[in-house]
Order: sequence, then C-alpha cells, then structure tokens
Amino acid sequence: MRGNMSNLNSISNVGTASATKAASMFGTPLYLYDEHTIQKRCRECLEMPNAYGLTVRYAMKANSNKSLLGIISNIGLHFDASSLNEAMRAHLAGIPYENIMLTTQEVYHGDAMKQLEDLLLLGLKYNVCSLRQLAMVADFAENHGIDPGIRVHPGIGSGESATRNTGDDYACFGVHLSDIDEALAIAAKHNLRFRHIHEHIGSGGDSQVWRKNIDLELGIVEKYFPDAESIGFGGGLKEARMPEEKPADINDLGNYAKKQIEAFFHKTGRKLRMEIEPGTYIIANSGYAITRVIDKKRTSRSNFVIIDGGMEINARPLLYGSRHPIYIVAGDGSAIKSSDFDEVPGGYEAVIAGICCESGDCQTLDPDGHSVPRAMAEPEIGDIAIIGGTGAYCSSMAPFNYNSHTQIPEVLLSENGELKLIRKRQTLEQMLENEV
Repeated sequence: MRGNMSNLNSISNVGTASATKAASMFGTPLYLYDEHTIQKRCRECLEMPNAYGLTVRYAMKANSNKSLLGIISNIGLHFDASSLNEAMRAHLAGIPYENIMLTTQEVYHGDAMKQLEDLLLLGLKYNVCSLRQLAMVADFAENHGIDPGIRVHPGIGSGESATRNTGDDYACFGVHLSDIDEALAIAAKHNLRFRHIHEHIGSGGDSQVWRKNIDLELGIVEKYFPDAESIGFGGGLKEARMPEEKPADINDLGNYAKKQIEAFFHKTGRKLRMEIEPGTYIIANSGYAITRVIDKKRTSRSNFVIIDGGMEINARPLLYGSRHPIYIVAGDGSAIKSSDFDEVPGGYEAVIAGICCESGDCQTLDPDGHSVPRAMAEPEIGDIAIIGGTGAYCSSMAPFNYNSHTQIPEVLLSENGELKLIRKRQTLEQMLENEV
C-alpha cells in the first residue's frame, strides 16, 4: 500500500511490504522501480511552461530497461540516445526512430557508418558533436536532404561534481564556440542547415547556471544559426535524493525559458521550440536497491554493516561521493527501524559496506572517498537495507560483474500493485558465455 508522503525519495512510495515481498519473491539484492513515480515525473516535465512548444526527451543512459522505456514512451516522451546501440535499443523497445535523437561522442566508419545512415533514413535525428562527425556525415546528409542538429560547447557548465560538468573547458562535449565558423563553412559547402541547436552543461548542477545557459544559448543561436527552429537546453535537472536536498524547480526554469524565448521572438521574429533531456529527474527516485544485512564488523574507528550488494549495484558513492538515503527495515518487513528521513535515536552509527574486494565499496562515502559512518538503528543479521534514489545511473552504469558477481534482477511495482520481473538475475554461465 502506498504512503501519502509527498517526498518522492521516501520509501513510502513503494512501501515496506512491497519491498519485502519483492525480496522474498526474487531474492536480494534487486532493483525495485515504482511505475507511479515514473509517470508522475514524466507528466511534470511535459507540463513545464514553454513559449512555442516543448519536446521532452528522456536521457535513456540513466536507465535503459525496455519496460521502463515503454512506460516513459506511453506517457508521451521522446528519447535522447548517447550511442548508436542506445538508439537501436530504444527502437527494439518499440520507440519509432523519429522520436529518438542521437547525441554522441562516437565517430562512425565502415559498417557502423552504414548503420547510422540507414537509421537516419528511418527518421533518427542526429546532433553532430565535432567537426569530424559533421564532415563524415555531410555528403550523405546533403544527398538525402537531411539537416543534422549541432551540439555546441558553450564554455560554461555546472554539475554535482567535476566529472558531471559537461559544459566548461575541462570537458570535450560538442563543437566549441571557437570552431563554430568552421562548422558553418562545412554545412554551407554541403547545403546543410542547422535547424536544431543543442547544449547540455552538466548533471545535477546549479539551477542558476542552467538559467544563465538559456541566455547564452539564445545569444549563440541569434549570432550563428539563422535557420534554427528548435533549441535544446539538455538535461541535468537536479533531483533531491537526500532529505536536505532540493530538486530543481522545473516550473521556475520553464517560465524563465519561456520568457527568454518570447523575448527572442520579439527581437528576431523567430519562434523556437524548446527541448529538454531529463534522465535523473525522471527516474532516480523511482528506484530502490533492496539488499539484506549479512554481517557486522567493527574497527577502532567505525562500526560496519555489510550488505549483500554494494558498488556493483550502486557505484555512484564511489564515483562521485554521492549520497543516497538508506532505510533499515526489519527482516520480516514489519517495521522501518531507521531512515535518513527521520531522527534516529540510540546513538548507533555505522558505515554501510558491500561485498566487493575494494576499500571503496561503501554506500556512505564522502567526495574524497573516505567512509563516513551514518546514524541508524543497529540492524540485525537478516534485516533489509534499502538504498533509495537508485533508479538512475545505477543498473545502467554499475560494474556488476566485478569480483564475478552477477547482474541483479530488476522488478517493477506496477500501478495496480503487482510486482513484475523486468530483468532476470544473470547466471554465472551467462557471464562467461562470450569467453572463448
């Protein structure tokens, strides 16, 4: 039964009964996703204020399970792919190519280039991200009347960590402003027009920088791209996983973008359709990693609680110093013993550690990689530890075969309360089947 708490990363969205039942049915560890939360976030994005139309593209690198892609597509979102395989994967999930935009670091040649060309003829949209990509597709695009989009490197960015800042001069995404004239010359030589202009400045960064980028990108469009019909502001909309965090205010950002795009029209006479590419914002707080406490240890410095899934199911703390809420639940699911959303009595603190042979395999790390104890009720062996906010960049990015661990199952809590297996647990034989 669902709770009535409004905070989207609360376990009340799925309920301890569903989490415990999933653990009983499919074993731990597992990922559990809440269909209701996914749909709610999709609708919020589709309702974002806009001036002359809005396309919301789900950044499928956040989580590419085909069942989840189907839910998101049915609500009305289009898709952002970061590789040719992602584009084909989305299509295999039932997404038409005309609803997919490919924005990638990949450079194609041989069979891969022929594959890209075939998909472009089927409606796939393509943002060139380098002069080389543009030069390699230009002849084909000219011969078939296909205008590519272009990703611009604006020189500013913002992310929750340096590794998630994709817009400043320490990152290499898109065609840098210093190369725009050359890109325009290549396009003119091949009678190509850039109708879609795209930027993405980083993930989970400062909303004020996101607003600043709206102004910057509109200025770039005005100066360089007279044929632009749509403008993409990327994704990176901050989500709040922990209780003290605040998510991006997409209504505020939408209203600001709307005002600036309308001002652009009054100045230039050109109406631009807006695009955004949320991933984390759509799906992060729909997901929970359900694990079980299998051991407890201590050193002179810390208590350690060992769970049966760590960095191989959620590498974000190790990669970024990211923080996720953790709920300690009685092994039978009868009660939440402690939660990051509630004050924890008793004074017990522990580091949550996984089962990998890696010192960084902790779910409670600081940005420098040091383990940090967290206040909680002292768990018993067999209790359930639920890691919240794991819908995005966990199953899609985890080093799941490290130490020869198998990829864990994914389960969907559907709108009607049914638990559906949407990815089976990998077997050892499947892990080894491509070795020769």
